[in-house]
Amino acid sequence: MASPSKAGAALAALREDLVGDVFAPGDPGYDKARAVFNAMIDRRPAVIAQCADAADVVRAVRFGRDLDLRIAVRGGGHSVAGTALGDGALVVDLRRMHRVTVDPAAEAVRVEGGATMSHLDRATQPHGLATTGGRASTTGVGGFVLGGGTGWLDRSFGLAVDNLLGVELVTADAERVHANADENPELFWALHGGGGNFGVATALTLRLHELPEFSIVLLMFLPPLGPDVVRAFREIIRSGPDEVSGAVLYVTGPPEEFTPPELVGKLVCAVLLTYAGGEDGLRELAGPLLALPHEAELAGDMPYADVQCMLDDPPGQRNYWSAEYLTGLPDDLVDVFCARADSMPVPTSTQHILFPQGGAIAAGPHEYPVPYRDAPWAAHPFAIWTDPADDERAVSWVRDVRAGVRPWSTGAVYLNFIGDEGPERVRAGLGAGNALRLQKVKRRYDPDNVFRFNHNIRPV
Repeated sequence: MASPSKAGAALAALREDLVGDVFAPGDPGYDKARAVFNAMIDRRPAVIAQCADAADVVRAVRFGRDLDLRIAVRGGGHSVAGTALGDGALVVDLRRMHRVTVDPAAEAVRVEGGATMSHLDRATQPHGLATTGGRASTTGVGGFVLGGGTGWLDRSFGLAVDNLLGVELVTADAERVHANADENPELFWALHGGGGNFGVATALTLRLHELPEFSIVLLMFLPPLGPDVVRAFREIIRSGPDEVSGAVLYVTGPPEEFTPPELVGKLVCAVLLTYAGGEDGLRELAGPLLALPHEAELAGDMPYADVQCMLDDPPGQRNYWSAEYLTGLPDDLVDVFCARADSMPVPTSTQHILFPQGGAIAAGPHEYPVPYRDAPWAAHPFAIWTDPADDERAVSWVRDVRAGVRPWSTGAVYLNFIGDEGPERVRAGLGAGNALRLQKVKRRYDPDNVFRFNHNIRPV
């Protein structure tokens, strides 16, 4: 630990040298700078460096190493575990670094480390191009991709990490390195699911795909119809093309124009079908669901970037999420999944979600540390609420969902969907067979485990 005089001098120098802004406790704007998406996270970093470019990131990391500070990295700040912050740590805040540069001819895009899904999707959409992104526009691209990356387009285009072409990284030694298939290939492999363990990703290059049309069908049902809805959705995914995806969600009826007034604030079963194609084709695929008696219907062609905003929740609410990846979706599991909605906290922003996989996810490269690739379905209890008095009820509900579906679990998990659930869950998210190899990469690029505010891989 540095002496107070050394720390004070170093902080003054950082304020002078950084193009971006620096915040320390007591500074105006410090509390705003440390707020993250999950209101349950209340941590007090020693310093927040809001970097303007990669050179600022290098300066910040050098500052942190000189003072022997642990370093957290903030992209979107959307992690349910609050990994963007650490008590007494240096936060390298990338939010000012959100430039997106599209190369339509190469069908590739360079995304700076602080960009969100909205930055990415709005930049690629005018070119009729897209890549797999998260299902919320406020999610940070960097953490999403490096953690694996699943979204509405993954059955068509693969996981986000399958579309990763290169990463620009600042290591724990404050060195700038590039990683791609030819340059630092072992580091590049580790970045396909290993998250922020190896440095600060200042930019990522991603493969783009043509997406001239995108359409949705959103239906609302009364909860007793839930098992029939799930079974119809299951059949559409089983027999349909890879271009169709979506989710079944139990939610609180939102105060939107398409929600019947009597369902606002009440538990509803909703299904969202997404399609990398036009409305006519999707309506044909959606026939089994449209035939069920539903309370609300919203369907049509819609820009992909607009669909990405549909499930956005405002920051500042309390969050607790988890997931189980499933061996299949037999009728017994359908009944268990639907029954768990009965105890869901309502009215809240909580979502009880069932996602399909398969398609290009299962067909993608199996050498990367993303062991959930072969699971055909995922259950994702996603609790969001505002009143701290509901903490126990919301957390218990998420755990009950996991316990209920666990007999059908593959054991693997997507780490971006969970909080801090212990080292065994981290191994489950990376694959036990990948652990030693990842630890060796960690030892090479971060032997002191400076970047530990993540689903941590400890150096060998």
